[in-house]
Amino acid sequence: MTDARPLVPAYPALVREYDAEFRVDDDYRAGLPDLQNGPASLIVGARAPIQHVGISNFRLPIRYQTRAGGEVALETSVTGTVSLDADRKGINMSRIMRSFYGHSDHLFSLSVLEAALDDYKADLDAFDARIQMRFSYPVRVESLRSGLSGWQYYDIAQEVIERKGERLRIMHFDYVYSSTCPCSLELSEHARESRSRLATPHSQRSIARISLVMAGPEKVWFEDLVDLCRRAVPTETQVMVKREDEQAFAELNASNPIFVEDAVRAFAKELQGDPRIGDFRVVASHQESLHSHDAVSLLVDGPTFAQSSLDPMTFESLRV
Repeated sequence: MTDARPLVPAYPALVREYDAEFRVDDDYRAGLPDLQNGPASLIVGARAPIQHVGISNFRLPIRYQTRAGGEVALETSVTGTVSLDADRKGINMSRIMRSFYGHSDHLFSLSVLEAALDDYKADLDAFDARIQMRFSYPVRVESLRSGLSGWQYYDIAQEVIERKGERLRIMHFDYVYSSTCPCSLELSEHARESRSRLATPHSQRSIARISLVMAGPEKVWFEDLVDLCRRAVPTETQVMVKREDEQAFAELNASNPIFVEDAVRAFAKELQGDPRIGDFRVVASHQESLHSHDAVSLLVDGPTFAQSSLDPMTFESLRV
């Protein structure tokens, strides 16, 4: 009777302890497997070009200049992608991160962002590329009447996109405000005047997301967009509030009742009047206190943001 063969072939005994003293030399590094740069025969699925592939939401502190000349360091979330030809297996994604880190110590500017884009676009041998930075930018805001002040935070994204040799510089800016329903205001006044009944118009926290193309060399400061939005819709939500501020805010809302259609057009008027701004899109959501649904609106000016289909999360992403 012969001995049965083992079902699993014998392997040499492996050392399980991590070798903290091991050092990689050039020869060892050159011999490491690199599947992402392998032949086209390794491609899984359709041999089709990919418009965006890369990394999303890696975070690091970035220094930004304020309009007043100061600096502020903010945690920033970065997304970087490139295009991929149909006959290429993949990319080495860490190169995107390394390229961006090479510029991360500089004071932020769009030229720094474009330099990072140029670096990883060349490093990965890609035709198209995109880089986006997201952060919350603080601005000191004074109360309406009490003299107090507090920090208002604005969600902002800066984006540089290169496609087919054309480069766009884009900013996305979220503005949170209160919207008092004009119809509800009139109905409340009618109840007071005709029946001596106390009535309160409904208002709600609302949000607009403004996306714009920076059209010229002149800088669009973040504070400039704050001012622009306040001119369009002055009922921005407050930070520090005493009783006199709350009363003032009630008066301000009554002086500026607004439907969601009015809001996007008011923002559009201000955007159209700024020569530094090209194509733009305004998406607004009034998160109703009367209804169990939201009132929403979208206005596009120019081809950059025009599209036939809306992402299912276009309005859902506007939460406050």
